[in-house]
Amino acid sequence: MTHEELYGINKEHAHPRAIELLPEDFFWDCVDELAPFGSDEGDMALAEFREWRKANPHTPVRECLKWVIESIGEMSIEAYNEELLDRDHMKALMDDPGYDDSYYIFTLDASIIATGFGQLVDEGVIDEENKGIISIALERQIAWALLSESWSYAEQHIGYLNIMKRALEEA
Repeated sequence: MTHEELYGINKEHAHPRAIELLPEDFFWDCVDELAPFGSDEGDMALAEFREWRKANPHTPVRECLKWVIESIGEMSIEAYNEELLDRDHMKALMDDPGYDDSYYIFTLDASIIATGFGQLVDEGVIDEENKGIISIALERQIAWALLSESWSYAEQHIGYLNIMKRALEEA
């Protein structure tokens, strides 16, 4: 089976560097909604990254991340920056009934994380130029989980995100 025929996350077909950096079972779980590839959003982002990579084998992954941010977040890649980590602003957005934080925060960040870590799974690397964007997505998910006061899975989600932060630094 070639990488092009793969669907979903599968440790048996992953790059050895990804397995070395992320041996934790949650990372490879295809049904854990809190895992990077277990949610519908993460699973779809991985599939779309692989399709994009197949069509763009020599294009920097930053272009794929740009497409993800523009299409899901409806913003430029430049606008996806550390200002989005302002918790007061994030809380105000979450409290606004006209703002869909589950889409514009969770879905966007989950898609960025799955795209970035998808490169690690398939190619054994995360391009240095993309680590800042992926780090913002991880940090924003931590903030979102902390601000989601009644969410019973926040602590588990934050634990996973912290493990991925460590792996991102080492990748």
